[in-house]
Amino acid sequence: MRKQFATQSEEIDPLHDHVDAESKVSERPQDHVLELRLWLRLLASANLIEGEIRQRLREKFGTTLPRFDLMAQLERVEDGLLLGELSRRMMVSNGNVTGLAERLAQSGLIERNTREADRRAVRVRLTAKGRQVFSEMAAAHADWIAELFAGLAEDEQKALWSRLGKLKASVLAAAKRRGRE
Repeated sequence: MRKQFATQSEEIDPLHDHVDAESKVSERPQDHVLELRLWLRLLASANLIEGEIRQRLREKFGTTLPRFDLMAQLERVEDGLLLGELSRRMMVSNGNVTGLAERLAQSGLIERNTREADRRAVRVRLTAKGRQVFSEMAAAHADWIAELFAGLAEDEQKALWSRLGKLKASVLAAAKRRGRE
């Protein structure tokens, strides 16, 4: 990689310090249809944002994005959620959610309750400590997202939001059509 061979006096451009699929496609755009280039740009942007958020959560709070996501789901519901519902909302396996919940419970951030009628149904919810910790993380997360999007003016952000909404509708329509075939 370029970084390995740079001398201390050289400036390294962090945006070009790595090679991803989108960067490679941009070298020969004539070989790729616009839709493919758009898909790769979306993917590269989402991966860069996610990577930055993961790193900041780890550095500032000593936590992971999956733990943050689980707490975000629980923050929205006062009475908590069954592990199965939490799994569906997060789009991960029950086993993954169970492991995350176990670690968060050990940290005192969530509590688990089992129903007498069905011992398999475990409901989890944030503790007071969990709500306070999540509130701090959510505020920092919002600031980080604002910082990452600061290069776009408000009208550009609104236009991108609208266009991505149209893309989402297009994808959902294509998936629905495919389901009929």
